[in-house]
Amino acid sequence: MRAIAGLLLALLLCTGTARADTAWKVVASYPHDTNAFTEGLIFLDGSLYESTGQYGRSDIREVDLRTGKVLRSAEVPNIYFGEGLTHWDGALVSLTWKRGTGFVWNRSSFRQTGIFGYDGEGWGLTQDGKQLIMSDGTDQLRFLDPKDFTEKRRVTVTWNGKPVRLINELEYVKGEILANVWMTDRIARIDPASGAVIDWIDLSPLVRKLALSDYDAVLNGIAYDAKDDRLFVTGKYWPKLYEIKLKR
Repeated sequence: MRAIAGLLLALLLCTGTARADTAWKVVASYPHDTNAFTEGLIFLDGSLYESTGQYGRSDIREVDLRTGKVLRSAEVPNIYFGEGLTHWDGALVSLTWKRGTGFVWNRSSFRQTGIFGYDGEGWGLTQDGKQLIMSDGTDQLRFLDPKDFTEKRRVTVTWNGKPVRLINELEYVKGEILANVWMTDRIARIDPASGAVIDWIDLSPLVRKLALSDYDAVLNGIAYDAKDDRLFVTGKYWPKLYEIKLKR
């Protein structure tokens, strides 16, 4: 599946206008829990917060950046497969995969304080300060009211006018939505107004260097430290979390 998804994306990128991927460099690397099936990642007030997947193993956790140590965690009920994560108004908000259910967690106590529903699958989640932005594994991005989680609008993610599917983990950075595309080594830079992909961040050299043999150990996890302008990336079961700098 990974090879097929990568081939389809490669064919898509070869069509239409020429492109030049956004250049980047690794600034630092940090330990990452190799048991973490990373689905969502955010950086807030000096800490990493991560959501992990798999039935019976999904959780929400606060992680020390320097050591990779899990400082505290809350289990997602066993019937759910944990997915995307963001924050809103002092709370953490998380999605689950196939049950159309999201959770609200108190960030101080890690206690579940709310629950909400949505149609279809839940994959990635971020926010732009005004609304939540959600992916569902298709080429669609949904914009949700953070108070009642109702859908306000949606856009189709496209590159050269063609839909880009399998949009996964999301992070809002400097007016753009950065998005992992499942089973590929690229991050899309998306215009939130139109859904058009502005450019791509090709992290395949980083993935090749890791030389991971697990089929599921794909690039997935983007976090942004707005205070210090730091961008972090990792993947499922990865041993490292990387700070990268984009050369725009």
